[in-house]
Amino acid sequence: MSSFVIKSIGSALNATSLISSKYASKKALSLFASPRKGRYTEEQEKIIDSALFEELSLKGQDIATYRWNGKRKTILLAHGWESNTSRWSYILEDLKAQDYNIIALDGPAHGRSEGRQFNAVLYSEYINVVAQKHQPEAIIGHSVGGMATVFFMHNHQLPSVKKLVLLGAPAHFTGVFSRYKSMMGYNKRISNGLDNIVIERFGKPVDYFSAANFTKTIEAEGLIIHDKKDKIIPYEDGQLFANRYKNAELITTSGFGHGLKDKSLTPKIIDFINR
Repeated sequence: MSSFVIKSIGSALNATSLISSKYASKKALSLFASPRKGRYTEEQEKIIDSALFEELSLKGQDIATYRWNGKRKTILLAHGWESNTSRWSYILEDLKAQDYNIIALDGPAHGRSEGRQFNAVLYSEYINVVAQKHQPEAIIGHSVGGMATVFFMHNHQLPSVKKLVLLGAPAHFTGVFSRYKSMMGYNKRISNGLDNIVIERFGKPVDYFSAANFTKTIEAEGLIIHDKKDKIIPYEDGQLFANRYKNAELITTSGFGHGLKDKSLTPKIIDFINR
């Protein structure tokens, strides 16, 4: 979506807010929570063809899961926004070579999972359903998949999980929300309205949902990997995680971007999981 289109949508909603700020705010939140992509392409389908496919359920919504059987540790993979399990193609063969028991899921409204709307709180409950069934020893989460993983561990404290790998994860929801508001050019009516809807729906203010703060309650060891040139989630988020997550180490990269798919990182991740 071009910046012109984005600003045009923002301007239209700003105008609507003069008539009904609540209606405009609801539309703005719906837009924020609706992925434009993330369903499988034909090429991406080939990556998951070799997996054992199983659907789990949360409140009537199907959760798509994929399993590559192995005899060693169970590793759970959680992708990020507008993505799906195929994003792990760059690391799958290395994980299989370790004979890990690999489980991956598609987030809400992504891949083969049901739904039209996405948020990190709901995603964390998807992760909980999958984790309770498979009892992983390690979870690797990319971007908001990392944030949702922290939410899950904070709320459910699953004892089987000993290692967390957070790749380019947002440290707090406030930053994500602020960047969205700024990108769209929303006025104060919509900005405040968005904050109020979060309180109505989740019972907590926006700044409560801080993954960095939540790590204080997590005993599992953490590996934080963040790129200095990440254009999606600022490097400062990785530093904030490192500051708050006392049982974690930070690996800083430069030039790998938000995706962090460089093969040089794979041995470091495997070494962390194995030790």
